[in-house]
Amino acid sequence: MIEKPQLKRLGLYELKQDKLWFHEECFGFLDQRKQAKMRCYKIQIKKNLDNLNGVRCEASRHFRNKKDEYLIAKIDEL
Repeated sequence: MIEKPQLKRLGLYELKQDKLWFHEECFGFLDQRKQAKMRCYKIQIKKNLDNLNGVRCEASRHFRNKKDEYLIAKIDEL
């Protein structure tokens, strides 16, 4: 049987790779998504699930837009 390595649970962690487009505003969206997920797991009602889906969609849209802006600026720079 193969043992899985134990994951260290830390409050804050470093990003695996440098994402230059990932700013403080993105951390706010990440925190909102985490809080919505915790509410959904804690009290499983339709309202919390709908809220989680909305927050996920909004966060993903924000991340995608920030990354696109960064890539467009990088292309223009080149």
